[in-house]
Amino acid sequence: MAADTRDSLDPSLIDWMLATDPALAWQVERDLLGAPEDMWQATRARVATDGLGARMLAHQDPDGQWAGGAYFPGGFDFHGPEAAPGAGQPWTATTWSLNTLREWGLDASALAGTAEKLDANSRWEYDDLPYWGGEVDACINGFTLANGAWLGAEGSTRSSFHSTLNALKGILDWEIRTGDDRLREVRHRGEQYLLTRRLLYRASTGEKVGPWVDLFGYPFRHVYTALNALDYLRRAFLHDGVPPDERAADTVAIVRDARQGDGTWLQGRRYAGAVWFEIDVPVGRPRSPVNS
Repeated sequence: MAADTRDSLDPSLIDWMLATDPALAWQVERDLLGAPEDMWQATRARVATDGLGARMLAHQDPDGQWAGGAYFPGGFDFHGPEAAPGAGQPWTATTWSLNTLREWGLDASALAGTAEKLDANSRWEYDDLPYWGGEVDACINGFTLANGAWLGAEGSTRSSFHSTLNALKGILDWEIRTGDDRLREVRHRGEQYLLTRRLLYRASTGEKVGPWVDLFGYPFRHVYTALNALDYLRRAFLHDGVPPDERAADTVAIVRDARQGDGTWLQGRRYAGAVWFEIDVPVGRPRSPVNS
């Protein structure tokens, strides 16, 4: 499949993606070029020392957190202007920073000691709950499970399309990283919940689940989109060793139809809120961290 994909892409487009940040380049080498593992793993190791990954690591606080908070920055005023409608979720706190580094492929060894520091120093804004114990929101617990499995932490193992997808991501990450498949049946039920709706439609009306489903943005954050759902299913099907499900065909078509003539996809939206630094391009431009 990698060879077929490589042959179907303009070589200049591959070169453009390889010339970008290590966080993207290693995935191009592995998934599009079928490069030997030692090659893409060497590129992946650079996430800790070069480019976006190194910049994000530099913002970590001595106590293990980012921005002094679990889901929101420390001192966030929930009743002030920064929490006003339209201001956006701040993306600088611990959970969002860990999500980003994990998705970029950072090796957990680069964060040695972080799990223990968060256990000692980080509390959820909701009811001052301990970080690795989880919160009450399904999305947040999905993120926490995935990050805990990545960093080797032990904590809680305890809807909407958004919440379902984020919970599934957490369960899959836990299963891949720990080999513990006790939640596999639960994961498969969640996948069936989405697939019976062809990833896009409400069961009650047959209408699209929301206007955001085909507006692609990166980073994914917590938002359910066709691209985000397909990215999850690709990982799940590869892990389970099963072929793609035909019920995802409509969603695949949406992603394919959004492809431009030069082989790129355009940034469809940006999520309002504070960030450590810009990761991707403005709306309407070809999506790649090289343009940040």
